[in-house]
Amino acid sequence: MAKAVAKSTRKPGAKPASKAAAKPAAKAAAKPAAKPAAKTASKAAAGKTVAKAKAKPARKPALTISMLKPSVNNMTVRVFTRAAGLDHAETDVWGHTRSPEYMARNPAHLTPMIEDKGLPRGVLWESCAIMQYLSNKHGLEKFYPKAPAKRAMIDSAMFYLIGTLYPYVARATYPALGFPQYAGEVGHSDAHPDRKSEAQKAAVAAIAEPLEVFHSFFRDGKPFIGGKNPSIADIRLAATLEFLGVIDYALPKWAKEYMAAIEKKLGKAYAGPAGDVRGYIAHVRSQARA
Repeated sequence: MAKAVAKSTRKPGAKPASKAAAKPAAKAAAKPAAKPAAKTASKAAAGKTVAKAKAKPARKPALTISMLKPSVNNMTVRVFTRAAGLDHAETDVWGHTRSPEYMARNPAHLTPMIEDKGLPRGVLWESCAIMQYLSNKHGLEKFYPKAPAKRAMIDSAMFYLIGTLYPYVARATYPALGFPQYAGEVGHSDAHPDRKSEAQKAAVAAIAEPLEVFHSFFRDGKPFIGGKNPSIADIRLAATLEFLGVIDYALPKWAKEYMAAIEKKLGKAYAGPAGDVRGYIAHVRSQARA
């Protein structure tokens, strides 16, 4: 018994328990104090992150569009950029296209106009040129195919619209819309109102022929000029036909179905900008009835 007790009792001058045994106790004692310090540091770091996030300025869209909401030319680009999912911002320049600031960038004082860093002069106008440029830049073959023959048909349809169909549509609808007609047009001159009315009626009658060309030649039995999906030429044509609502033009059945199909295919991308044009037309018509 005595021997057992003697073995378990520390001798005078002996060292305390070994370092290995002391470490766990030291760690256990240090942990409670370390945790609050770690949490404080973590919170401080989080606070800095939040502060940095708040201080960071909003990212500016790469593409800026100067536009007029009632215009189908502008509607064309507004529909396209939405349908293509391009990051952009719109600026309504109604009443400002002849301001010194605007004219300094765009001496033609036209809309739509885009501003893009990749352009030699920083800006570009004309709706078809804008869609072609953006399609090329972003590889949007769905809207503007690269194959030479297919692309040629899209280009031909757009140029035919701009050179033949749209002038008729403008002569027929601009007087009712309250838009100024182009220089050289009868509607722009000081001719007798009867002559202006005759010119307008002649333009309305002329629309049917080029419209049928789009149906029988460019579509050629396909849902759209672009085939199964609307191309930039389809967007341009559908937008142009929107203006005919102001004169109650009797569109052929195929044209009504065609426009409905494009709106269904493009959804909100088409419906939003089209709503602005239709809203303006409804306003003009209500003013005429008043």
